[in-house]
Amino acid sequence: MDSVTKYDINVGIRPTVTTFFDEPTNTLSYVVKDPGSNACAIIDSVMNLDYPSGSISFTGADQIFAFVSENKLDVVWILETHVHADHLSAAPYIQQRVGGQIAIGTNISVVQQTFADIFDAGEGFARDGSQFDVLLADGDPIKLGTMAGLALHTPGHTPACMTYVFGDAAFVGDTLFMPDGGTARADFPGGDAGTLYQSIQRILALPAEMRIFVCHDYLPDGRELEYETSVAAEQQDNIHVHRGVSEEAFVAMRCARDKTLGMPTLILPSLQVNMRAGHFPPALASGQVFLKLPVNAFGGGDIATLIAEEKTS
Repeated sequence: MDSVTKYDINVGIRPTVTTFFDEPTNTLSYVVKDPGSNACAIIDSVMNLDYPSGSISFTGADQIFAFVSENKLDVVWILETHVHADHLSAAPYIQQRVGGQIAIGTNISVVQQTFADIFDAGEGFARDGSQFDVLLADGDPIKLGTMAGLALHTPGHTPACMTYVFGDAAFVGDTLFMPDGGTARADFPGGDAGTLYQSIQRILALPAEMRIFVCHDYLPDGRELEYETSVAAEQQDNIHVHRGVSEEAFVAMRCARDKTLGMPTLILPSLQVNMRAGHFPPALASGQVFLKLPVNAFGGGDIATLIAEEKTS
């Protein structure tokens, strides 16, 4: 990955950022408005899923839709920072109502290759990112009205993670949290703690005054919700990767910490939907849609061996 210093980043432009918080998944979605026009981008939208009943709703997405409509905004982009493992994307639902192009990083194909096998998606599932309208590579411009945006590839949490920069605002997905929240885990398939460290260094090489907007806030120690920080604050105070923390120390910490973490509650439905750009798998002839539950796909051992051991115990 090249340095961010070669890109033309104008922190003198201050887009308007409106935040929407989904409490059940601790997810933050954003509407980013060009200060010189009504053009906007929607970042990391949420579809609501009641897991026990299998029912979906769009309470959060409807709030975004209402905000866009009331303010007569022109939705140009619906951006995904990565294939989320903790919530389902509402991108298609929003697109049907307000337009915009759904975009993600080009390495979505790597993620699709991995999870298509895990979920036995079949030959009908394209693994080339074609479910998305636009695939963004590192350094690609993202035009938003009069404002020039920028896509940065920041993998490590997943291979396809992106950071989107508009003026003085950077949207980092799960790569960084608020300083007291630390950093993303790196133990999902395709994740890598060393790569994550290098990606974070790219973000921290942005101008010190750059605002950083995180995708999740888990309210550590019971504090109030926070979602906006800065490059300078992360350099100074991030509990995992503040200035002076070496890559070796970070990787050791991250790997040890990840071993203590359970899987996100919605990881299985989220991955199946989000790798399809927010669409569900095709319905059966009956019209019913199903999501798969691959037993022990993320740990727990070989099923046949476990059953055999159970019989002999």
